[in-house]
Amino acid sequence: MEKNNTVLVASSSSLDVAALELALARHDYRVESVGSGDHALELARAGGVVLVLLDTILAGSADLELTGQLTQSDPDRRIPVLLMSHRPSQDEQQRAARAGADGYFSLPLATTSVVDHVLFALKGQRIGGFDLEVNYHMMAAASPDAVMLLDMDSGRPIDLNHRAEQLLGRSALELLSSPLSALCERGQMEAMMQSVLAGELRVHRLTFRHSSGRTIDCNARGVRIAKPGRKLFHVRFVDVTGTQRAEDLRVGQERLLEMMARGVPLEDTLHKLVQLVESQSDGVLCSVMLLDDDGVHMRCACCPSLPASYAALLEGMAIGPGVGSCGTAMHRREAVVVSDIEHDPLWAPYLELIKDFGLRACWSMPIMQDEQKVLGSFAMYYRTVRHPDADEQRLIGVASHLASIAIERAQREAELQRHRSHLEELVEARTAELSRAKEHAELTSEELQSTLENLSMTQEELVRRDKLAALGSLVAGVAHELNTPIGNSLVTASTLADHTAQLSAQVKAGIRRSELDNYLARAGEAGDIIQRNLQRAANLVASFRQIAVETTDAQRRHFFLDQLLQEMLAPLWASLPQPRPNLVLDVVPGLQLNSYPGPLSQAVGHLVDNCIVHAFNTPGTGEPAVTITASALGSEILLTVADNGAGIAPEHLRRVFDPFYTTRLGAGQSGLGLYITHNIVTGVLAGHVDVSSTPGQGTTFTIRIPATAPL
Repeated sequence: MEKNNTVLVASSSSLDVAALELALARHDYRVESVGSGDHALELARAGGVVLVLLDTILAGSADLELTGQLTQSDPDRRIPVLLMSHRPSQDEQQRAARAGADGYFSLPLATTSVVDHVLFALKGQRIGGFDLEVNYHMMAAASPDAVMLLDMDSGRPIDLNHRAEQLLGRSALELLSSPLSALCERGQMEAMMQSVLAGELRVHRLTFRHSSGRTIDCNARGVRIAKPGRKLFHVRFVDVTGTQRAEDLRVGQERLLEMMARGVPLEDTLHKLVQLVESQSDGVLCSVMLLDDDGVHMRCACCPSLPASYAALLEGMAIGPGVGSCGTAMHRREAVVVSDIEHDPLWAPYLELIKDFGLRACWSMPIMQDEQKVLGSFAMYYRTVRHPDADEQRLIGVASHLASIAIERAQREAELQRHRSHLEELVEARTAELSRAKEHAELTSEELQSTLENLSMTQEELVRRDKLAALGSLVAGVAHELNTPIGNSLVTASTLADHTAQLSAQVKAGIRRSELDNYLARAGEAGDIIQRNLQRAANLVASFRQIAVETTDAQRRHFFLDQLLQEMLAPLWASLPQPRPNLVLDVVPGLQLNSYPGPLSQAVGHLVDNCIVHAFNTPGTGEPAVTITASALGSEILLTVADNGAGIAPEHLRRVFDPFYTTRLGAGQSGLGLYITHNIVTGVLAGHVDVSSTPGQGTTFTIRIPATAPL
C-alpha cells in the first residue's frame, strides 16, 4: 500500500471500525481509529492521512475549530474532514460548513453508506489503484441493480456494489479475489467480453452459482469504459431467476397437459413432472406415491432422484396418522410440512431406517381426486433443514394438481380399456341375441303386415260408414225440415181438389150463389196456405245450398271492415220490429282486409240474427244490447259479437255449430245459421270461431281471421 492511504476515524462512540476497515481495504485504504481530538490532530500532522471521519463531540466548541485544524494539518495538501453527528441539526450542519467540513451525516449509519461518503469525498481517485474521470463507486452504490467494474485482461472485478454481493451471496473481498468467470457457466463470461470488445450492445443471459449452491439466471448488459492502457467494462446484472423459472413452469405445464392429452403412459408423465419441479427449486428431491385401491397401502410411482433403497422402504407401507410426511398427508387429506425430520414426531419411528440417506426435510401434499378421494401424494425432500416459502408452497400445490389430472386420466383410461374388453364380449353375445331376434321379428313382421292390411280395410269401412252416417243425418234433417211445408201443401191441395169435385157436381145440378162464394173463399185460403208452405220450402232449400260453402262465386277484394259492417247492419237493424235491441259497433277505424266481404257479411249476419232470435226471448234480462267489436291482433283480425241476453246452457254450448241443432225447433228455426257461419269462417275466410257463454249474463262469439285471406 502507498504511504498516504490512511482513513482516520476520531470518535468517542462505538463505530464498527472493523467492518469499515474491511470495506475500504478493497479500495487500498487502511483505517486507524482514535478516541480524542488531540490524538487525531497529532496523527494527521504526522502524515499519511488522506481523510478524517470526525465525531462532532470531539470537534471542539460550538465553532467546531478542530475541523479547520485537521484540514490544514498537512503542509503539502488539504485533508478532507467528514463530520459525524449523533444529534444532527440544521444549525450544526451550518456550523460544520463554516468550519470547513467536506461532509456532514448523522449516526448511526450503515457501513456501506459511510464508505460511500468517504469515497465521494476522495472524489473517486483511488479506485483499483488508478484514476477515473467519474466516481464509479458512488455511481454503483446508487444503482438499484447489481453492478461491477471488470478488468477484461484478468477477468476480475475491480469494484462492485453491495447489491452484487447480495446477488451472488459472497463478500466483496471474495469477489475481488478471483475471476468472475469462475462463478459463471463455462464460456458465458468470455462470450460476453468478446461481444463488448466488438462494440455490441445487447443483453446476455448468464448463469451464476450462488454461495448456497443454487443457480441464478441473470440478464447482463456490459459497456466498455475508456481508460488508456486498460480494458475495463461496466456490467449491470438483473436477476431473472424467478421470471425464468415461472416461464419454465408455464411451458412445462403445457407440455405435461399435452402429454396427458396424447395418452402418454402415466410413468413417463410423472417422471416429466418430477423433473419439472426439481428444476424449479435448488436441492429438491421429489417423489410421487400412489394409494392402492384398498385405500390403505401406498407404493412408489416415481422418485428418480431419491436412493432406490429408500424408495424400496416406502413400497407397500400403510398410511396412518404418524407415518412420515406422505403417509400422514394421505391419511389427513391435507398438506404435511416437516422442516426437520430428525426432530419431528411423525418421523421418529423411521429415523434408524433413513439415517444413511441424509434427508432432513420433507413436505408432502396429498393428491386428491375430489374432497374425499385420495389418489396419492407428492413430496419434496431436502438434505438441509428448511421450511417452504410462498413460492415453494405454490409449486407443490401446482405439482399435486397436475399429478391428480395425470393419475385420474390414467385410471379412467384403464377403466375404459376394461370396458372395451368387456364390451367385445357383450357385442358378441348381443349379436347372437339380435340374430335370434331378427328371425323372430321377420315372423312377427309378416303377421303385422297381415294385421295392417286387415286394419286398413277396417279403417276404410269405418270411414265409409261415418260418411254414410253423416249423409244419413243430413238427409234426415233435410227431409224433416221439408216434410212439414210440403206435407201442408199436399193436404191443402188435396182438400182443394175435393172441394172442386163437389163444386163440379153442384154445377151440373144447379149451384147456388152462396155455395159458389163459399168455394171461392176456401180456394183463396188454400192458395195462401200452399204459397206460404212452398215459399218456406224454397227458403229451406236455399239454406241447404249454403251449407256447402263455395268460393268460386265469392268476390275477393280490399275493403275496410268498419265500412262493411256499417253498410251491412244499418238496413238489418232498421228492418227489425220494435222494441229492437241496442246495437253497439266498436270497430277500430282503418282496419283493411284483403278477403271476401260477402261471406264475412253473411257470417256476421247469422251471428246477429242468432242473438236476436235466441238471446232476448226470455223476459227480465234487462235492456237488450248487441255489441260488435273488431281490432287487429298481429296479422289477424279479432271480431266479436256479444249479447247480454239469456246465455246458452252448458249442455247446449258444445253443439251450437252442429247442423239442424236448435233449441227452438218448431218455431221456424232450421238450426243451420251457426253451422253455415262455422263453415264460412273456417273455409272461405280460413279462420276460427269460438263461443263462450254464461247463463243469465249473455253469449260472446269470437272470430279470428287473417287480414289477408289465403288464395
